[in-house]
Amino acid sequence: MMIPKAESNFTKTFTPINNHLTGKVNKARIRLIAQVVMALCKVQSVNLNKLSTGFETDGKATAESSMRRLQRFLAEYSLDTDLIAKMVMKLIPFQGPYQLSMERTEWDFGSFRFNILALGIVYKGCAFPILFTMLPKKGNSNTAERVELIKRFIRLFGREALGSLLADREFVGHKWVKYLEDNNIKYFIRIRENFMVHFTNGQKVKASRLFSTLKVGEKATREKPVLVCGIRCYLTACKVKSRDNKPELQLIISYDQKNCPIREYENRWQIETMFKAMKTSGFNLEQTHLKDTERVGKLFALVMIAYTWAYKTGIYLHERVREIPIKSHGRRAKSFVKYGLEFLMQVLFDPFNKHKFNVFQVLSCT
Repeated sequence: MMIPKAESNFTKTFTPINNHLTGKVNKARIRLIAQVVMALCKVQSVNLNKLSTGFETDGKATAESSMRRLQRFLAEYSLDTDLIAKMVMKLIPFQGPYQLSMERTEWDFGSFRFNILALGIVYKGCAFPILFTMLPKKGNSNTAERVELIKRFIRLFGREALGSLLADREFVGHKWVKYLEDNNIKYFIRIRENFMVHFTNGQKVKASRLFSTLKVGEKATREKPVLVCGIRCYLTACKVKSRDNKPELQLIISYDQKNCPIREYENRWQIETMFKAMKTSGFNLEQTHLKDTERVGKLFALVMIAYTWAYKTGIYLHERVREIPIKSHGRRAKSFVKYGLEFLMQVLFDPFNKHKFNVFQVLSCT
């Protein structure tokens, strides 16, 4: 009697990704996407030389041929990142409306500067990457770039999916906040301490002076709305300790006061944790030697899939298998993403794969 051959780890990875993308992407391209996602979780690097060694082959293909396939994909194939965003959205383990965090990350490779503006959906201490834009410049994003990213989210997922928006001090300005107000988008945005606050009687004062008596750990809210950046909004403050352990005033503008603006804004840092996991604490995105922003954008989109797989796997392991230990400083010993990534690496390097937890099911939306 012929014993059926066990499914390879590649086939198990390919099947759910194919179910997401079939009919929209050529099957050969889907196979390559599955290979890259697997390799990302195995070698934990976007370096193409390392990635190509992580491809699962039939024994005939070499790392060199895998490298050439990957190079051609990044150079020639026009990857629709909207499809990747829709796939990630289907994998998110809860229903909206979602709280979005907007942030920018950048890094240098020689004389090249890569600059990415991204939206993440905050969840359990981290964020799911959902949309991004490669900025063709150094420095801050502008209003048009931010608005386009929000419009794209609404076009793909509907206005009802957007619960609120969190952003740091970079994301301010009259036109930007006016866009949010005009479109009834709830926001919690931090402003700098030297921002001028205008009152209805014509008086103005630096925002920090309104909360000069606050002590570390205290918070306060202006009951009546004020004008900041020429927009009528509410102002809340909290005195915290900065990273260098010095007192620092957090000033938050918000659309209203029904929710606690300070508590809502605290979720913003989850997108920073996301970027850290995509870079030094996970997939080492900054290790790419690519010098073309379009190709880096394709690579970033594939990292989004691998990251989501690792994040969901880590959450499952923590909640149903073994909790991540808490260290003396009160934080987990590792992130959900790192936890899941370490487990995925073990599974994908194991040709017999006898683990009881089906990590491949995590990639399915069923």
